[in-house]
Amino acid sequence: MMEIATPVLPADAFQQRLLRWFDDHGRHDLPWQQERTPYRVWVSEIMLQQTQVATVIPYFERFMARFPDVASLARADQDEVLHLWTGLGYYARGRNLHRAAGVIVDAHGGEFPMDPEALAALPGIGRSTAGAIIAQSSGRRAVILDGNVKRSLSRLHAVEGWPGRPAVERRLWALAEHYTPDTRLADYTQAMMDLGATLCRRGRPECGRCPFNDVCVAHARGEERRFPESKPRKALPTRATVMLLLLDGRGRVLLEQRPPSGLWGGLWSLPQFDDAGALDAWLAAHVPGAELEPGWEPFTHVFSHFRLEITPQPVLIDSLDSVGETRRWYDPLEPESIGMAAPVKSLLDKLSSLARRAPASHRNSQAHHEESVR
Repeated sequence: MMEIATPVLPADAFQQRLLRWFDDHGRHDLPWQQERTPYRVWVSEIMLQQTQVATVIPYFERFMARFPDVASLARADQDEVLHLWTGLGYYARGRNLHRAAGVIVDAHGGEFPMDPEALAALPGIGRSTAGAIIAQSSGRRAVILDGNVKRSLSRLHAVEGWPGRPAVERRLWALAEHYTPDTRLADYTQAMMDLGATLCRRGRPECGRCPFNDVCVAHARGEERRFPESKPRKALPTRATVMLLLLDGRGRVLLEQRPPSGLWGGLWSLPQFDDAGALDAWLAAHVPGAELEPGWEPFTHVFSHFRLEITPQPVLIDSLDSVGETRRWYDPLEPESIGMAAPVKSLLDKLSSLARRAPASHRNSQAHHEESVR
């Protein structure tokens, strides 16, 4: 077992420094800090996973306006939840949020369990998120170790190794446990996240303003940017897909719902094909005589584990008798509240913009010309 690092400060001294800094320089007016209920803290914590505060704030406020409590979220259709999530990315978070709301209502009577293990057992809630919900909504002692805290503690102690490795993660949890106080838990938890988000940043740490710069081992060595160590990199593979923009005589585009799990799970997307040959075969079988427009310029959407090269292909038809249970017609000029992936929404927004500029009699033909798109 890896030896636990000796803390650089006694716990009480660390807490005092951190909370003094937080009182003077921390963030005190974030929307989820107002009316700190377990529900509001939970939604904010899930949204903030791998997403910056400035991006999250408008999404959080729209989400709270539509789903003010866990019961309203549990009753909602997944489509509406994912619609409000569109653009935040990592859509499994939105699906898990919806699933967990149902479990909280059905299994816990609509009340959040304040036991860390029970919370962590809910879909999408891990050990650190459970700790944040408990600490910030109830003031009870609970430990967190999100990305910001991992980075700060890794630098403070110059912890060797990628934090995703179990032995390294155990070491960081032990340090987080050591420093966590018994009082002011909501402030302490927010302070630890603020320290990493505003000073101990990944690319440009502001060590001169840090309350721990005199005891930080990485700073003393001049090696702040070496910690925490990055995940061993692998070259991102590239995949290709053809996205079909199938437009009928009324200017509507065909969408299909993705399977409930996997890439863009549960979202509405444009029909996808591995290549132009697969698209041609589908068109020949379902809409013979369809009119292919010039293909739009390909673009790349980057995921955490691969790059997706997307080629949009407009196709014009008069009508389609049956679209099936998992497909629907969508009017870009009258958008519906359904969840869709960011690149799909971007393509549909362009369709809407081009259609609005074109005369009604030429919307289909002119709005999808290659030169008009990019």
